[in-house]
Amino acid sequence: MTNIKPGHTMSEIKKNGLSYADAGVDIDAGNALVDAIKPAVRSTRRPGSDTEIGGFGGLFDLKAAGFKDPVLVAANDGVGTKLKIAIDTGIHDTVGIDLVAMCVNDLVVQGAEPLFFLDYFATGKLQVEEAKAVIEGIAEGCRIAGCALIGGETAEMPGMYKAGDYDLAGFAVGAAERGTVLPTNDIGEGDVLLGLASSGVHSNGFSLVRRIVEMSGARLEAPAPFDASQSLARALLAPTRIYVKPMLAAIRETGAVKAMAHITGGGFTENIPRVLPKDICAVIDCVELTAPPVFRWLMQSGGISASEMLRTFNCGTGMVVVVDAAKVDAVEAVLIREGETVTRIGRLARREGEAVVFNGQLAL
Repeated sequence: MTNIKPGHTMSEIKKNGLSYADAGVDIDAGNALVDAIKPAVRSTRRPGSDTEIGGFGGLFDLKAAGFKDPVLVAANDGVGTKLKIAIDTGIHDTVGIDLVAMCVNDLVVQGAEPLFFLDYFATGKLQVEEAKAVIEGIAEGCRIAGCALIGGETAEMPGMYKAGDYDLAGFAVGAAERGTVLPTNDIGEGDVLLGLASSGVHSNGFSLVRRIVEMSGARLEAPAPFDASQSLARALLAPTRIYVKPMLAAIRETGAVKAMAHITGGGFTENIPRVLPKDICAVIDCVELTAPPVFRWLMQSGGISASEMLRTFNCGTGMVVVVDAAKVDAVEAVLIREGETVTRIGRLARREGEAVVFNGQLAL
């Protein structure tokens, strides 16, 4: 406890003790950031939330959102070492979209509509403009996904992070009416696999990506070896595609979507089996996998085998959708109408060995 004697001024008191700012934490900068991001947060308003920030917790009204008997679905994730490219190049306006995408894509694969999002931004020294760019990206991701940014935490922790470094974590909650949660229980032989195009590497495998950049001698600020119209950094930082609204439209309009797999860390090999019965395998026709040129450059520059590519990266397919074969045309039509690039990449069959079987050679 500090004893303040009559007649002592605050400046005199400060000379005799430390402040939080002296320890490296700037409360004023934190308050300035909250004020700076309020317009972006308000832009994510949706039924169920007024998206005002500054309280101790965010509120969401499920009834106002239109749900009658909802099951809540939650997911959390981060952006991983993709952040190092953003930090090293000073490009901070897209990683917030990645943060949202990695969470809400995991919600929609279970048939859930993302409702609200919370973020955690941790750094050694808060730079208001840098943090503002990141959080404005988070708000943009929320607008694309249709969910409200209802709160978050900015943690300034000197000594925990090097100068200029920061980390992100995201938390999303969605809902589906009871009885509509995916995957369904009628997945079986003959179901068709649709692949939805990715926007690039998305947010997985960046420890390997960064190693390849280093080995190749490529410079992040130079034109990308596979796309001279943009820098290598910008190409690698292309934000993760958010599939929420197109997939919700396909689910609700056709009733033919049985399951989805978000192709993240572990690629096709690890993610598709998560939604399949134990006696069913996915047969992927590699000739149907088309990818942005970044994947060819990574494969060739790193000397990466096809099998390693398929178990590490999305290879141009960010979401795999299991569809009733009798209604595949209807699902495809809705997804195309909603702006997705859709390819029939395979089918389900009786499992006799591996859970994912690749036919043909991967040719990126």
